[in-house]
Amino acid sequence: MLMIGIDVGTTNSKVGVMDAKGKVLAIASRPTISYMHEEGFSYYDPEQMWDDIAGMIQEVTSKVDAAQIASIGITSMAESGLILNEETGKPQSIFVPWFDTCSQDQARHIAAESDAMEQFTKSGLNLSFKLGLAKILWIQSRNPQALEQGKWLTVSGYIAYRLSGVMACDYTLAARTYAFDLNTKSWDRAFIAHFGVNPDLFPELVPSGAPLGKVTSEVRTLGLPAHTVVAIAGHDHVSAALAVGAISSGDVYNSMGTAETLVGIISERKLGAEEYHSGLSYGVHAVPGQYFWMGGNSSSGGSVEWIRKVIGVNTLDYMTMKDEVTSCLPGPTGILYYPYLSGCGAPTPDSGAKAAFIGLSKSHGRPQILKALLEGTAYQQEYIRRSAEQVTGQHIHQVRVIGGGTRLEPWMQIKAAVSGVELILPEVDEAAVLGAAMIAAIGAKQYANAEEAVAAIQQEASLRRVSYAEEEHQAYQQFYTDKFVPIQVALRNWEL
Repeated sequence: MLMIGIDVGTTNSKVGVMDAKGKVLAIASRPTISYMHEEGFSYYDPEQMWDDIAGMIQEVTSKVDAAQIASIGITSMAESGLILNEETGKPQSIFVPWFDTCSQDQARHIAAESDAMEQFTKSGLNLSFKLGLAKILWIQSRNPQALEQGKWLTVSGYIAYRLSGVMACDYTLAARTYAFDLNTKSWDRAFIAHFGVNPDLFPELVPSGAPLGKVTSEVRTLGLPAHTVVAIAGHDHVSAALAVGAISSGDVYNSMGTAETLVGIISERKLGAEEYHSGLSYGVHAVPGQYFWMGGNSSSGGSVEWIRKVIGVNTLDYMTMKDEVTSCLPGPTGILYYPYLSGCGAPTPDSGAKAAFIGLSKSHGRPQILKALLEGTAYQQEYIRRSAEQVTGQHIHQVRVIGGGTRLEPWMQIKAAVSGVELILPEVDEAAVLGAAMIAAIGAKQYANAEEAVAAIQQEASLRRVSYAEEEHQAYQQFYTDKFVPIQVALRNWEL
């Protein structure tokens, strides 16, 4: 049995073929190209996106025994989407990226017309311009006719439609629209209609991995056998959780990229004021009976890339950065870096928050500034972790970590020392791609359940553990408590 995973990310898209033990047999990657409209907003071209995915499918199927491919799972960035005509399948709107701020006015309108706490208990979300409903209202404001006889599809939903001919949305991506009720696992039709939108704009809801159907005759020309089952694997962070074995209540994993996200699992439950004030987001997990909670820092790896470009004449290479950070004395630098180049996320969301270095002196050189930047991102993750512990009642003693940041060893050591938590670095290539493939294979009954799938994959996986010195941990905790949190509150309220 072989399985395909597709990951459509903000920067790159990937298609991979894996065997039943998770071994990658073929992988292809292409940039996810966004364009700037003459009116100043970003967009994706749906045909180009599909052509790139189709080309990668053809590339990887040519390198394996394609007759053995049983299933395809698609994961993607969460809030991006477009409207397709439900009869013809042709686009009736642009493909709106999650990161574009074009829908800020619509988010403010939603806020004025709703009770934030009441909607949180249904949606699990704090309102943002990123969310699907705000994007839809922005499209409506430009072209009301675009919504007629249409269906709103996420990126995963769109690729799944091109493969299977079925329009649908899974629970994990529905949970990023602000129009989905976690309690009933259904669209919040009354809330949607309040904003002049026909609730039927939203497609059929399905659990993550539920088979939508088999590939169409048209896409079999890409090398796919007729029996291949297509499924939406959902939110990329949730899909990746399966690849690293985070599938049970209390499991937590950390995805490190340009943005950094801490993702945990709790049993399904009614959300209330405590969860609302945690600043975290919540949604239905791909594993039945579970919710995910999520808190992120949008400029974690982004801070590293920023400092590499501005701190020297030439872009600082990673080896030099590693050596200079390692040359610093153990423990806190005494410098505070607040990593809010793109605003602040959980547990105190504030899109207007600013980044800052505080506590610099002439005794500090480039090594200390570089280390302080890594410390600042670690403090922010600790802030999220503590909030999650408080609201879930679960002690986080172990965190699985994946992503490009794991290759910068001093960063991992700082993160471990700040938190006092054991970091486990699974040697898993392309976690989102693998997770998407696993979710679809579970839906296609190639695995009995998530536990069996994880057991099969982890037979091949190896783990690296990051330790810390207790004395260094205590020093970091003291600095975090005395300096980071008090100034963080004041900094968030400071405006230029």
